[in-house]
Amino acid sequence: MNNFYDFIAEDSNGQNIKMSDYRGQVVLVVNTASNCGFTKQYAGLEKIYQDYKNQDFIILAFPCNQFAGQEPKDGADIVSFCQLNYGVSFPIFKKIKVNGRDAHPLFTYLKQELSGILGGRIKWNFTKFLIDRSGQPLKRFASAETPEEIDKYLIKNKILDKVK
Repeated sequence: MNNFYDFIAEDSNGQNIKMSDYRGQVVLVVNTASNCGFTKQYAGLEKIYQDYKNQDFIILAFPCNQFAGQEPKDGADIVSFCQLNYGVSFPIFKKIKVNGRDAHPLFTYLKQELSGILGGRIKWNFTKFLIDRSGQPLKRFASAETPEEIDKYLIKNKILDKVK
């Protein structure tokens, strides 16, 4: 597979979602967890989602329990936690693996296209991948890079326009 749009992932309700449904949009793919030091980034992610969703920007959250067991919840419990604590309204997918033999194919692809400090591995929760409107991976953001830094990147590189 050579394009983001070639992949399918299961959402938190068990529905298969084609990434091609997001064709023409700027997409931020994030591996998430509820009990992580970076969990508070959900609030900033929701803010940039609200700021740019009318410019065809979407965030896709993929919960993962591979890092110190920091996502023990499943399905509806994850969604409920995100909505109640951070007001998350962007899509949340089924819990997946992002590293190893059982890694979701989407993350295998993203890691190949945009290797990080550990090469073909994800170091921790809240690694973020920015996909351009043509479905090509554009930039990888480390866990510690905040949604505010992503916001600045989007504006500086004229990917989206600053909200007034």
